[in-house]
Amino acid sequence: MRHLILGAALALLLPLSAQAQEAGDAAAGEKAFAPCKACHAFGKNGVGPDLKGVVGRKAGAHEGYNYSAALKGSGITWDEANLKEWLKDPKAKVPGNKMVYPGLKDDKKLADVIAYLGTQK
Repeated sequence: MRHLILGAALALLLPLSAQAQEAGDAAAGEKAFAPCKACHAFGKNGVGPDLKGVVGRKAGAHEGYNYSAALKGSGITWDEANLKEWLKDPKAKVPGNKMVYPGLKDDKKLADVIAYLGTQK
């Protein structure tokens, strides 16, 4: 009987640990974001657009940045799912965009960067 209870408890906890891993770590995300600083900043446009408040923003809509027609016309709002797809492979997510970044393939770092972006309001 004890094994059944332990097994049931474990079955309930495993999805929670997977969700915790998917949530991302903003502090680790700040470190993983370091290469992005070559083009992006918070509070001003650079080679890439200002990323302050990017989570929840409509793609291609930040004032003062010259976006590609592909990104402006994408209809995307930068939520967690769209950011994950974009950061993993920008050319696949929005063909014809002008971002030269090849993508971040590590799912843990992706979650961390997205968590970090969420802190930049």
